[in-house]
Amino acid sequence: MLRVLALASMIFLALTLQSHEFWLEPKKFRFAVGEVMNVNFRVGENFQGELWDMKRHKAENVTLYTTVGPVDLTKTVKATKDNHLSYKFTRAGTHLVTLRSNAAFIKLPGSDFNAYLKEDGLEDVLAQRQHANAQDSVREFYTRFAKLLVQVGPTTDNTYMKRAGLDHEIVPLLNPYTIKPGAYMKCQVWLNGQLRKHALVKVWSSFNGTTFLQNIYTESDGTVTFPIGTPGRWMVSSVAMAPSTKAGADYESKWASLVFEIQ
Repeated sequence: MLRVLALASMIFLALTLQSHEFWLEPKKFRFAVGEVMNVNFRVGENFQGELWDMKRHKAENVTLYTTVGPVDLTKTVKATKDNHLSYKFTRAGTHLVTLRSNAAFIKLPGSDFNAYLKEDGLEDVLAQRQHANAQDSVREFYTRFAKLLVQVGPTTDNTYMKRAGLDHEIVPLLNPYTIKPGAYMKCQVWLNGQLRKHALVKVWSSFNGTTFLQNIYTESDGTVTFPIGTPGRWMVSSVAMAPSTKAGADYESKWASLVFEIQ
């Protein structure tokens, strides 16, 4: 029995380490006024993964932004196996949905934690641990900050570039619903109210069943620019980490994602 439990724990840990990204996934990205948007909360890689376990995690705030202001949707979130969030559109325009999660907890062996730091471009934390020859297991609090852009009707607006005040936030500087494949997308990355420079950003795109990944670092002004090579779903993501200011953990990480569609 103990061997079975140990194996199950190892499998769970491996899945956890491979399931970094968190995103808001709608059934589609373009709507007519009066249509209902259904969104799932997902965790995984390559636009593949599991539904977010809402028995273990919590959406502390979910907000919809339009040109007329924010709408708090937190109380409408459902801990179901599908359609975590539903919303009926009443006006045309570009719509932004944001989610802030609670701070979840994980404990990892030191070697696995170091591998995770390397994979996600957290070189400063990794260098500190290597300098100190740190091998002990690590306790971490992690929080998700996810954004989703959808388009209702043909008329676009500037809602896409709304800063929602998230601790870690990716802000597009172009509206994805006005550009086509062959163009370039430019985004800003904000962390704790400051533009984040020289940070790794992962850009995922999915087209005809194939997922592509670009690893790009932000410039000194906190911006990242990347080519839009194909239509389909796109996700921009990044993670930041610092020593924990809260009791019970060694580090705190903040995960940001932005999802949109290109036609």
